[in-house]
Amino acid sequence: MEPLVSELKRQLEDENLSPEQKVKLLNDGLNKTLNMAAVQMSSSVLIRVKSQLYLSGILRHCVLLLSLDARRLQGNWSAAATLAQLTSSCCVGVEPGEHSEAFHRLFLPSVMDALLSLASQLMRRSESLFRKLMDAVGWLLRAHTQLTTQVLSSVHYEHIQMCDDAAMSLLCVQMWSQTCTASSDFLSGLSDDSALLLLNEAVGQLAVSNEPAVGGASIGLILLMASQMERRLQLLLRSFRGLDSLLDKDWRGWGFDEDVDQLIAFIQSGKSTTCTERVRAACVIQAAWRSFQTRRRVKSLNRAVSTLQKRYRARRRQQQQRKEAQHWEEELKYQVCVRRQQARREFHQKQRQLLQLLPPDQVQSYLQECERRAAVLIQSVWRGFRERQRYNSTHRHTLRDTHTKQQAARTLQRAVRRFLQKRKPPPTSFFWIGQNGLTDSRRVELKRQVEEYIAVHPSSYVCRQDCERLHEEVQLLLLSELQRGEQQRREEQRREALLAHTHTQLELLRGHKHTHKD
Repeated sequence: MEPLVSELKRQLEDENLSPEQKVKLLNDGLNKTLNMAAVQMSSSVLIRVKSQLYLSGILRHCVLLLSLDARRLQGNWSAAATLAQLTSSCCVGVEPGEHSEAFHRLFLPSVMDALLSLASQLMRRSESLFRKLMDAVGWLLRAHTQLTTQVLSSVHYEHIQMCDDAAMSLLCVQMWSQTCTASSDFLSGLSDDSALLLLNEAVGQLAVSNEPAVGGASIGLILLMASQMERRLQLLLRSFRGLDSLLDKDWRGWGFDEDVDQLIAFIQSGKSTTCTERVRAACVIQAAWRSFQTRRRVKSLNRAVSTLQKRYRARRRQQQQRKEAQHWEEELKYQVCVRRQQARREFHQKQRQLLQLLPPDQVQSYLQECERRAAVLIQSVWRGFRERQRYNSTHRHTLRDTHTKQQAARTLQRAVRRFLQKRKPPPTSFFWIGQNGLTDSRRVELKRQVEEYIAVHPSSYVCRQDCERLHEEVQLLLLSELQRGEQQRREEQRREALLAHTHTQLELLRGHKHTHKD
């Protein structure tokens, strides 16, 4: 079998094949491979062939072709339905080995989505092909029950449900009934959410459809679920209030009254059980509440005492922390004062030592220089502070005055515009409005007036050559001005450099003079 699978894979890798040719090639290849494997005596051969088809990627080609748009298939619906049926058959009994997680979580949902998409496209074209697609979906669901939630919540399946054709609805309900009948573990393996979705499907058909075949199939599906799920179904039926009245009102007299009576009895038995359980649950809740209140009263005294103790301890802890923080703050202030005094003593000591090193005749001049520097520093700080205050006050007054002037100007402008608007004369109609046309004599007269006006008021138009010439002159003037400014800037830099050099030489001479005196 492996040569057939390899040959089929090699043929599918040809990029020149169209989607129709690939579908035909896959139908022929899969039919031939599965028939040869089914003829074998051992069932393991068929399982091994299906596993090879999955691992080689042939089944992925099938899914891609089934997921194509309807226009790409060009109406070859029968071949597409056959390919869907073969793909569903190949997905049952596969042993993916180490790729098990990817097979169940990714590949199988993609196969189901492709089948439902193709079914939604075929439901209005051919009932037989749609039936074949739903059989493929049911065959896949019997083997993989975890896909039930995906099917019931799929967008394509919702599109199928919204179809007005009763035959389509009947095929969907029959598909679920056949799936539940063929596999006894199907319903038991469903989660509560999946079972609720399936029950919602059957009840929805009962509420929407008025066809006896659809109603009988839906009631049969619910009874089948009741026979296999029993207690679980009674709990789920609590979400559908009024279902028994709906059955009694709308679905009697259609030839399946026994099924209707059986389903109504099942629903009402669940209600009586529910009422008994509710009474028992209410008694349990009341007993628990009374015991809780009693325990709370007993524990309230201890809790009150513990709360008071806790608050007292917390308040005492806060007071202690506040005292410690105050103590540390005072200690820090004391340490700062001590260090400042030590630094001041050390500074005065160093000054005394320096004064002892100086000659007696230079002590007075040194002290005067220190006082002068201190005075200069104090004066500079004071002048800076005073100038900043003066600048801030001046800037603030300037901003206020500017804002006031702008507001006054806006007010005056608004008043003047309003006055001018009122004084504006009403628009006058032009003399040519309402005339049917100009005569030749009037046209000649107007042309003469225009020429006289042009002769008296010559145009201020300047030709392009004059504009270019003026532009060049302006550029030359701007360039000369920039060169003159650059030259002045260089002279200023040279002057500042000479001044700095002169100051440096004077400082050096002054320092040399003091050195000679020492």
